[in-house]
Amino acid sequence: MKRTWTILGVRDVPASFTWYQSLFGQRATRPGHDFFGQIVDTDGTVLLCLHQWGSHEHPTLLSPDEATPGNGLLLFFRVDDFAKALKRARALVTRLEEEPHLNPSTRTMEFALRDPDGYYVMLSALSAPRPARRRPRKVALPAKARGRIRKRGS
Repeated sequence: MKRTWTILGVRDVPASFTWYQSLFGQRATRPGHDFFGQIVDTDGTVLLCLHQWGSHEHPTLLSPDEATPGNGLLLFFRVDDFAKALKRARALVTRLEEEPHLNPSTRTMEFALRDPDGYYVMLSALSAPRPARRRPRKVALPAKARGRIRKRGS
């Protein structure tokens, strides 16, 4: 398998499309159809498909009333602009489901929120934060030694 397409049943494809583009910091575009749209990364990779509930006869996409949307599903996205994604997320929802925290398994920062249809969305930093670099300690040389070093270099 090379790629997987996650397809979500949503009430309003254009509204959900705009919501996910905002979350990912993408340029606003319109979905291909009112009943279906693909959120695509800059390299053409399909990140997520949005399918209107009941618009076709797919057995699992007939109605949100048949099952709780998102039951057993975790949308987990790795982002390369974690701090910016967090800021965008806070602008989209009144509260996060999980505040930013360090995942001990991946050693990356992550947070969670709910999309307009109630799906649980987790955003995780693409890579672990780098530890702060320590500056090398400067060793003060005695004044006599500093003078000799300057004379040799002249």
